[in-house]
Amino acid sequence: MSTAPSSVLEHEHREIVDAFESFVRRELVPLAADLPESGELPPADLRAYVRTRSARLGFYAADHPEELGGSDLPFSAVVQLHHAAGRSGCPLAPYALAGSDGPSPLLRQGTEEQIKRYLMPLVRGEATRCLALTEPNAGSDAFHLTSTATRQEDGGWLLSGRKTFVSNAGHADFAIVVARAEEGPTAFVVEMDHPRLRIGQRYDGMSGEELFELVLDEVRLPADAVIGGEAGIGAALGNGIDSLSRGRLVVAAMCNGIAEYALRLGVEYARERRSFGERIGAYQHVQEHLVSSRAEVEAAKLLTLACARLVDRGVEAPENAALAKLTASETAVRVVDRSLRVHGATGWVRGHPLEFLYRYVRMMTIIEGTSEIQKVIIARAMGLG
Repeated sequence: MSTAPSSVLEHEHREIVDAFESFVRRELVPLAADLPESGELPPADLRAYVRTRSARLGFYAADHPEELGGSDLPFSAVVQLHHAAGRSGCPLAPYALAGSDGPSPLLRQGTEEQIKRYLMPLVRGEATRCLALTEPNAGSDAFHLTSTATRQEDGGWLLSGRKTFVSNAGHADFAIVVARAEEGPTAFVVEMDHPRLRIGQRYDGMSGEELFELVLDEVRLPADAVIGGEAGIGAALGNGIDSLSRGRLVVAAMCNGIAEYALRLGVEYARERRSFGERIGAYQHVQEHLVSSRAEVEAAKLLTLACARLVDRGVEAPENAALAKLTASETAVRVVDRSLRVHGATGWVRGHPLEFLYRYVRMMTIIEGTSEIQKVIIARAMGLG
């Protein structure tokens, strides 16, 4: 039995987490053995297999209702699964759980037809999507979007504009596009094979992830392309709050798992590596790195798990998710850095897990809102600004 303080909040979902960890060890670790060590994106067909296999086992999109293809698990269980994926060190494990290409809470606000056509295939892992929100001059400030949605005489819509830094656009089946209508920001479903939607510039991230530019060149859409129908016009930001908050808690959980994995690597190396006749773990500078990391990881885990439990109780305060995401992502960056310091040149060499994590974990302070944006959310909840 674990003696870590966070185990108090983890025991309730231990069975499903153990089953997921067993799946990762038995099936995903052998598949990952043939992947390149530099951290490039796994092949699309392999990601699709992992996604659908996990869905059949009940892990992927597990918090969605059974009638939609999910496992009806509480959100706190899903957070623990994402933590386990990050902690595993297996590069395929994150693809076994719904992320930015999976089901979006925005689609929960969809019409019955939209849920059947778009959400259910996502929950089953049979389809993927991307979110086109960020623009060259509008990121977190979604009230100043320049992409426009103009109502047509026949009730349809005409979308024009340019989106940037769109994850998953290279392999998505459809995009959720947020554009500015007269009534306010509105979310639309746009098939990726639409003749007036094209992928522009491609950006390669520092750890191998791909981002894309999407160009909307007078994209004509029917009236039923608005997520939620008439009720969804101008409601994208209000409907998206829960999506953002849950997404931030998922990122926090993944960060905690990565930090725990990096800490484990550091401790194991410090116990084995000898220098000046001693194991390096006996030296206070090394202990400082590892003990400080342990304290910060445990604090970040407790915060994330507590916020997830509040979501299950109906409390989805944006500032809670911001606190967890800010704390966990910044902690993960520090912990990976410290563990790399413990390893020295060994961890710096291309092919070592820490070398990849050092590049990979930095994006966690950017996605789902930068650390600075999280601070703005928290400050406003405190009555500041």
